[in-house]
This record gives sequence, structure tokens and C-alpha cells, in this order.
Amino acid sequence: MSEPMRDNWSMNGANPDDLVDLLGRWASGRGPLYLLLAARLRALIDDGLLHPDEPLPPDRVLARRLAVGRGTVVAAYDLLQQDGRVVRRQGSGTRVAPLDPPAARSATGVMVNPLLLHILHPPDDVQLLTCAAPPDPPAALSEAYVEAGARLAGARDMGYQLAGNPELRAELAAYYTRRGLPTTAEEIIVTTGAQQALTLLTGLLVAPGDTVLTEVPTYPGALEVFRHAAAVIRPVVQDEAASAMRERPALTYFVPTARNPDGAVMSDQARRRLATLAAEHDVPLVDDEVHAELCFSGERPPPLAVFARGEQVITVGSLSKLVWGGLRVGWIRAAAPLVSRLARLRAVHDLGGEVVSQLAAAALLRRLDDIRQERVRKLRRRHDHLCAELRARLPSWSFEPARGGQTIWVRLPRGDADSFSQVALRHGVAVPPGRSFDPLGGHATHLRLHFLFPEDELSRAVGDLAAAWAAYDGAGGTVSRRTLVV
Repeated sequence: MSEPMRDNWSMNGANPDDLVDLLGRWASGRGPLYLLLAARLRALIDDGLLHPDEPLPPDRVLARRLAVGRGTVVAAYDLLQQDGRVVRRQGSGTRVAPLDPPAARSATGVMVNPLLLHILHPPDDVQLLTCAAPPDPPAALSEAYVEAGARLAGARDMGYQLAGNPELRAELAAYYTRRGLPTTAEEIIVTTGAQQALTLLTGLLVAPGDTVLTEVPTYPGALEVFRHAAAVIRPVVQDEAASAMRERPALTYFVPTARNPDGAVMSDQARRRLATLAAEHDVPLVDDEVHAELCFSGERPPPLAVFARGEQVITVGSLSKLVWGGLRVGWIRAAAPLVSRLARLRAVHDLGGEVVSQLAAAALLRRLDDIRQERVRKLRRRHDHLCAELRARLPSWSFEPARGGQTIWVRLPRGDADSFSQVALRHGVAVPPGRSFDPLGGHATHLRLHFLFPEDELSRAVGDLAAAWAAYDGAGGTVSRRTLVV
């Protein structure tokens, strides 16, 4: 019998069946086939099994090999293109997205979140405006660890605490109670940062193919979690939330206080409406409060759960932005039955967080007001300095001053932020382009800039950006970045 006819496509000299073998039992999960296929292809790309610039089979070829409709493959490829994993061009087909810069893949071959890329592979002589985490921990952090060490003396505790250290859970319960949200320790689970909190919640509440509502722009770390769960991410603005929740999504995610990336703060009226909608439609609503203590007014807006008693509103928090990124202590405040389910799920991954850090976090919560005042005062001063520098050196760029947090959201007058970010990198400053903050890859003309550096470093960064913009926009030719540094 003759050899079956092969399609006119190859992968590293092989045939399409090689990709089918790599895909394995990709369709065995729950959810729409296009999401399952996209999730498996994303994993192959992230694990380095599909290489940068490698061609993928044409839609029809892969559909025929997988015995699915062509629309399934088209939808999967389109989703991967939105994620930045593949590039699709008329006439040249679909390819795995190239690595730019070259260090975008770690030593293990795994693709790196673009916001963390330059931390894992720090370039020489480049200012990193990519990851917004405090670089200067307060003196209170060292003091808190000394106190934590003293409290461990004589302790008889194995340290395996799935829901977290009891002392920290009690402190967090008291913290929310003081903010007008009566809370017991049983309604708190401590996590290894807010990222783990989002991962646990998504793992428990979201199945492949489920819809997750998010505002836009929003925190890209959450988007990666939802994509990993093969969820359908639907971006909404506040005015669209009512109609979207009627469709009963699996989860809704908002950052109402000092939103990443633009520092916006939601009004109490909008908070009440959002929480009420979640209760009416029985939709879990995640309130990401990581920046809740960083409002420049000095006030702390109420958590969404204040406006809707019940099990629908879930609060996520962390000390990573208020204190220091290296303090990997976060938490979830939710109804006690949900906390119990989350603790059982966590047991699959680990047996609890590091106890000394949790005891230090409990000590920090007792000093919270002083820490917050110092951090907000510093952030507000640096924010005002960055805004003044941008107005003076880059007057064509537009932005709204932040009301809190650590970042501002800047719009370029023309061009696109992805290509400009590459020019900026060559001029000594790394900036994250806006599409990372949009689940559909929009906001291509936006950049996020943080203001965590001291004033002189912020001035130098804006000087580098101004030189990069002159080169990119063609107004200043090949201006040296050092001629604009102060």
C-alpha cells in the first residue's frame, strides 16, 4: 500500500503529524475545543517545544489532522495571536512569535511574562520601568522580622498551616473589621502573594471555556491566570457590567482602588452597584485590593464586600506593594465555606506559607498606619515629579494623573507602544506596552510607567524616553540618549 499523501507543510523537516503527537490528548478537558487547543499550543510554546519563528500548520491542514472544523483552529490561532504567542500574516501563514528581546525565554525554555522579563534577565545600564514593586523596603520590615523571630522561641508548631498562621489570620480579620467589614479568622486564607490567591480562586471557580469578566485595562498577571485556565476573557467597562453579569460568568475581576495600570479609584456609588449586581446574579466578584492602602488622598475606600453581604464578593490583598515585593504574603477574605475549599485545593500545591514571614506580616499590620503614611508620602512626591517631567519633556504624550498606586497610564500621540518600547530599550529604559494590560490585545498606543524610583532616576528615565521618542518619531533624528540625561 502506498504511503499516504502528506500535506505541503513541515515543522523542522517533519510533517504535521509531529505536531499532532505533541498535542496529545488536547481535547480531553472541559470547554470549547478552540480553547482547549489554544491552551495546549500555548503550553507547547511556553515550554519551548515549539520554537520562535517556527511555522504552524495552515488552518485547514491542522483541522483535517485533528478531525475538527477549520473554525476551531482559526479561533485557537486568533486567541494565541491576542496573547502574543503567534504571529499571523496574510500570505505567510502562522508562526510562533519571535523572541524580542532575545532573553524572552528563560534558561529552561519557558516563555517569560514580559513585565518580568528584564528582572529575570537584567540588561546592562537599563532602567527598569517594567515591574512595579517597591525597591526600598521600610525599616519596619527588619524590625518585624526581629519580632517574628522572638515569637518563634519556644514555639511548638510543625508549621503546616494550609489556611495560614493563626496570628496573621486574626490580624487580618481585625484589619477588615476596622474598615467596616466584620470578619472572622475563619474567613481568611493566607497565600504566597496575591498571585497565588488569584490562581487558587481561578482553579476552584473557573473551568475551561467559562467566561471571566475583567475591566480594561487591568492587571496582566490576572489575565495570565485566566488564560492558563482556558477561560474566555471578556473585557467590560463599568457601564456594561449589568448586562454582562446577567449572562452568569464564572468570575468577575475588578481592581477598584488605585487600579493597575492607571491609578484610578472607583466611586462608592459604583462600588455599591457592582457588589449589588454580583449578589443579584450570584456571580463571584473578586475585589483586588493590593493597592488599597496607596490612595494619595490618605483615605482607604471600602472593600466591595462592605456593600453586599454574602458569599459572592471575594477580597484579595497583599503586602507586596505597600511594604516590599520580596515579602510574599497575600490573602483572600471570603465566606468561611469558600476558604475551607480553597485550603483543600492549596494542599495540592503546598502545605502552607513560610511561617516567619507570616509572623512578620502580622507585626507589620500592627504598624500599618505609620507604614502607609510614609509610603504614600513618598509615592505622591515621586508621582508629581514624574508627571512634571513628562509634561516638560514629552508634551505630546497624554495621561491622567493617578489617584493612587504606583503607575500612570500614558498614551502616545501616534505609532504603537510595542515598537516604541524596543526603541526605548535601545535608549536605556525598559517600559511595558499597553497591550499586556488588555485581554484582547488593544491599547496599542499606551504605556505604563511606574514612579517608584527616586526623583533623579525618574528624571533620567524621562530623558531617555524623550531621546527614544525623538528617534522613533523622526523629529530629532538620532539624538543620543545621554544628551537629555539630567
